Amino acid sequence: MYPALAVAAALKAKARPSKEGRGIEVELLWIGSRCGPERNLVTREGIDFEAVPSGPLAGLGLGIRFVSALKIIVGTIKAAAIVWRFRPQALFITGGWVTIPAALACWLSWVPVMIYTPDTEPGGTIRILSRVAARVGINTAGAARYYRPGQVVETGYPLRAELLLAAGYNIFGQPLPGKEGLSHLSGTRKQAQEYFNLSPDKSVLLIFGGSTGARGISRVVMEQLPQILASWQVLHLVGQRDWEWVKESAGGLSGEAAGRYHPYEYLHSDEMALALAAADLVISRAGASILGEFPLFELPAILVPYPHAWRYQKTNADVLAARGAAVRVDEVNLQEELLPLLEQLRGDVSRRKHMVAASGAMKKPDAAAKLADELIDLACRHVSS
Repeated sequence: MYPALAVAAALKAKARPSKEGRGIEVELLWIGSRCGPERNLVTREGIDFEAVPSGPLAGLGLGIRFVSALKIIVGTIKAAAIVWRFRPQALFITGGWVTIPAALACWLSWVPVMIYTPDTEPGGTIRILSRVAARVGINTAGAARYYRPGQVVETGYPLRAELLLAAGYNIFGQPLPGKEGLSHLSGTRKQAQEYFNLSPDKSVLLIFGGSTGARGISRVVMEQLPQILASWQVLHLVGQRDWEWVKESAGGLSGEAAGRYHPYEYLHSDEMALALAAADLVISRAGASILGEFPLFELPAILVPYPHAWRYQKTNADVLAARGAAVRVDEVNLQEELLPLLEQLRGDVSRRKHMVAASGAMKKPDAAAKLADELIDLACRHVSS
């Protein structure tokens, strides 16, 4: 959802209606699932929303696949009615089986389809829908091998406006005045230290696994927390599922250790931007957002791929690790390797500087703007054809 919302914001920012009819007018409609969380997020951004039924087809029993196929057929019919009524010039999708009906309906109506695939290696739905797509936006050049020659546009990961602003960029990924060079994070970092009550004299370790947290990471961290706090301040994004037991586990901390541990159940987008700006090192899962958010803030990382996510997260982690911006640790080895690795990275200033530089070299703050330009180009070609 977040990459699509970032692109939607860039599209709206590029709208330049003119009385002479030579401007760019943008009208957006989001097609999503009936029961998913996206409706509230989308409507909160001022985008109209319509729901269609759909269902997954891979990795399920024959009976469930049959029911899903029926839902997709019904969803495609409903999506076709929406396409006929809304008259889109382009469709933008970011994956997931909920996008199948809209993609089929637009393809059958000769409306060009553009996919943005956040993961380095595409999932099953993206692989199927890429056959009907006019263009595919990708994070890194390594993903191009999964698509047709000439179909791919390398854009990077589209980032939310709050993150861009915190890192010193406008919504189009251009540096804000006075934020060029090394000054781009200094003001935000100071603000973040004050917001989270962090000392400027001790390194900050950010730990998170997305909005729901990462239980495997949190368990190891809580077991080793006293040793970690001897050398680091910790910002820990726990997630609602694990909040109570983590809070209880941290209750035994006292003195300086208690003052260095800052757990949060959830952080809003602007708060997350501050957390990323405050951090010197991050421990995280390896969802696709790491390919955009960590480089934006020039963050070195210890990446622990979710072990039950096939190999998508491992592939994402390997992209940053291969560039020297991160270290990948499989969850089965985390308990044994975490403390030695943290001590090594804290003491090896040269290595951390190299990781910071490698991460920053991968940043692409203009990804959302590039995807918006590609969509505008597709729409204009469709209108003129």
